[in-house]
Amino acid sequence: MIKKLVLVFIALFAIQSYAQETTASPYSFYGIGSLKFKGSVENVSMGGLSIYKDSIHVNFRNPATYGGSNITTYNNESRPVKFTVGGSHTSTELKTNSSTDRVTSTTFDYLALSVPIGKLGFGFGLLPYTSVGYRLESKNDAGDIDTRFSGEGGLNKAFLSVGYQITEGLSAGIDANYNFGNIQNSTIQYTYNGDGDPLQTKSRETNRSDLSGLSFNLGLHYKSMITDKLELQSAVTYAPTSDLSSANERSFSTITINEITGEEFALETIEADLAASGLDDTSLTLPSRLSFGGGIGAPRKWFAGIEYTTQNTSKFSNVLYQNTATTFEDASTLSLGGFFIPKYNSFSSYWKRVVYRGGLRFENTGLQIENQSIKEFGISFGVGLPAGTNREPFSNANFGFEIGKRGTTNANLIQENFVNFKISLSLNDRWFKKRKFD
Repeated sequence: MIKKLVLVFIALFAIQSYAQETTASPYSFYGIGSLKFKGSVENVSMGGLSIYKDSIHVNFRNPATYGGSNITTYNNESRPVKFTVGGSHTSTELKTNSSTDRVTSTTFDYLALSVPIGKLGFGFGLLPYTSVGYRLESKNDAGDIDTRFSGEGGLNKAFLSVGYQITEGLSAGIDANYNFGNIQNSTIQYTYNGDGDPLQTKSRETNRSDLSGLSFNLGLHYKSMITDKLELQSAVTYAPTSDLSSANERSFSTITINEITGEEFALETIEADLAASGLDDTSLTLPSRLSFGGGIGAPRKWFAGIEYTTQNTSKFSNVLYQNTATTFEDASTLSLGGFFIPKYNSFSSYWKRVVYRGGLRFENTGLQIENQSIKEFGISFGVGLPAGTNREPFSNANFGFEIGKRGTTNANLIQENFVNFKISLSLNDRWFKKRKFD
């Protein structure tokens, strides 16, 4: 049954991810787009908290969690092999001082496999990291369209992670990420005759950047019993500055637009000579990131923690795109969250074995527009539903729900009020078994 669910789940989100834009945020206009990946469904359901480590969930945010010791349920012979896949649906209200609109998007979020080998563990997978998807218009003094901006694309990550348990409570790990993707955007300039009627032809500038490059993430994780019933868990991760190569193209076209379908037809196109100005191949800097936090809880019963992340976003640079009204400042995120399990080994009640999660997230995105810092807030809830068998009891389905807002209506900007619904399957199986003979 689970294998069938996996196939349906992958097919559903693969279709949806190719059928629609992965974001509809106007703020994806800036930089390399909006940060798409903020952790697994389990992380997001706890306000983005990623310091907790266990044997049955994949923690993408800290590679040290891939290492660990064997579990007693498997007679101390192994840990389970973990497979996880996740996706989400977002509904967003776009609000200005004078109007509102609503947009939706459905996306694939991640796909990963984690394999234990003694105290060593490694994982690999694929996830969308940033996303671009917007359609914006500016008006002239007469209230007609002056300029139309549109964009699509984003940055993806294929990763390989290795973690190792150094001592009983301390483990360390490293992620190696191959970043790839492209960003495409266009700007259409509308013109009008002396009577204010739009001309049939319009001018369009089109840009495309193909991005690629390596980045790394280092992690440490520590846990220890501080009393007979309470356990401490703490973690730190650090991603150093890295550079992506950007192969760029730019063209200028005279176009007409079908006013019914919105389809654009190019009448004449001129390719820009970016090589002459040294902009055909540029370097894009991804800033360093540091995260640390800790929390306490009773094993398999409850956990509460806090985590702080800071990113040196003020060092972000891309010489191809410059916007005088936009600057980048250092970003930061504060996450508070945890979970509660009424009785993890209950035989009488299924709902007592369910994991109930909740959390808060306060974020400064690092984007500053018209001297306004773009901030984000989210409050989240979630459940982890046991979906395993008596023979392999650790598989689960996870559902998360987050409501929040991004941006502001000050300085004629846009405030996004969003609702995220997230779902994932975390499937656990045992590959490595000691054969026993009578």
